[in-house]
Amino acid sequence: MVKFLDKEVGPIGFGLMGFTWRANPPPLEQALATMKAAVEKGLTMWNGGEFYGTPEYNSMTILKHYFTKYPEDADKVFLAMKGGVNLQGTGPDGSPENIRRSLDNILAQLDGKKKVDAFCCARRDPNTPLDITFGVIQREYIDTGKIGAIMLSECNVNTIKEAVKAAKIVAAEVELSLFTPDILKNGIAAACKEHDIPIIAYSPIGKGMLSGEFKNQEDVKKLGMIANYPRFQGEGFAHNLKLVQQVEAIASDKACTPAQLAINWARNMSTDPELPLVIPIPGATTIERVEENSKVVELTEEDMQSLTGLAKNFETAGARYPSHVPTNT
Repeated sequence: MVKFLDKEVGPIGFGLMGFTWRANPPPLEQALATMKAAVEKGLTMWNGGEFYGTPEYNSMTILKHYFTKYPEDADKVFLAMKGGVNLQGTGPDGSPENIRRSLDNILAQLDGKKKVDAFCCARRDPNTPLDITFGVIQREYIDTGKIGAIMLSECNVNTIKEAVKAAKIVAAEVELSLFTPDILKNGIAAACKEHDIPIIAYSPIGKGMLSGEFKNQEDVKKLGMIANYPRFQGEGFAHNLKLVQQVEAIASDKACTPAQLAINWARNMSTDPELPLVIPIPGATTIERVEENSKVVELTEEDMQSLTGLAKNFETAGARYPSHVPTNT
């Protein structure tokens, strides 16, 4: 377990997106059983989003169902929620009006069953100053006890530097994996360390790539909308498989799955004195996947140096997101 603010959480967290933001979401009962398994396995840093799903079935609705069924788990889970996008879901909107709409919607749908321990705008709104956005969150939601704290998401170095002047920032949710070590090279991780901001590492399995389950374009189609991302296309995908093959070989030597190796590499980044606390948040929609993802694999200093070198030296082909999606905001 690790200490995150005033709560003990597992060294590996849990992303909720896959339950609701896909063409064919798993049944609610499957979701609830998987969430219960996550708690039992110590995956208690949970991350959801207002826009993960439809108005009728989303992160908040399944969370309400879960904590209605298991109220005793509410204090065991640290819940981080993303919002702050416009009603059309086409872009960030950090205006006071939309922040109130977003947070009020999240809180209304949770119906008091679980407190939002931290909230972040999914992307920075370039049209609204951070102190305006954070001011509303602080005065109207944190100071009144409606939510716990402010996080950042998909942020860049300048945003981190500005944000810490405007509010207390308790974490930054940014992408980190052997497939995507960008924050280790572009200054984002270093800025988080400088300002003592823990990193919540999303997509630690490279959006599924590092599971080793995707060998060709037909397999990639199972990823849904992610199959349209640049690095999963054509020759770029074929090139990126070379990294997966190297990860598979190392995982075999460590007697673990490629996904377990990838997750535990991210988890072990916390041991780097130049980095802050890092908590990877792999997603899972089945009990079996939770059990796989929760396994702690011991990696030596030599293992970590080898894996980090592999990640930093491999030139991943293709961008992380399609060009219309804001990144490093």
